[in-house]
Amino acid sequence: MKLKLDTSQMASDFFDDARILGIVAPVKDYHLCWELNQVLRVDFRLNHDLEIRLQKKGRQYFFSIYEYAEPAAALRHYLYNNHCEGEYLLSEFRHLDFLWLLKGDFLPEQEWSALQQGIRGVGSVQLVTELSGENIRNKQHLIF
Repeated sequence: MKLKLDTSQMASDFFDDARILGIVAPVKDYHLCWELNQVLRVDFRLNHDLEIRLQKKGRQYFFSIYEYAEPAAALRHYLYNNHCEGEYLLSEFRHLDFLWLLKGDFLPEQEWSALQQGIRGVGSVQLVTELSGENIRNKQHLIF
């Protein structure tokens, strides 16, 4: 008998306190993080422990994740690279280069809008859009 792990509840729990933005910025991940750190006064750092590994077509793909924890708050920011060597972390969003996930404390609407406007002010960013959890088919790909 073969058992299969049901990750649907885990995915649901993971996204209960999360909001997600999709970003189009045709630059390397480290370049975008440097720009975000400069413009928004955040401190994104590459976290190798969170890197997502996917097996597709007999190959392994590694998707980097940058992390920033807000001081004196329980809000964490994660910036996912959505592509690696022609493969996508979320293939339904092939047009997006990066995914910005906020997890933890609730962010008031005014601050949420200000964050989006701030990201739009970064030189290499061409588009910022909010993603709804219902539109994400492979939510488990974002869980680290």
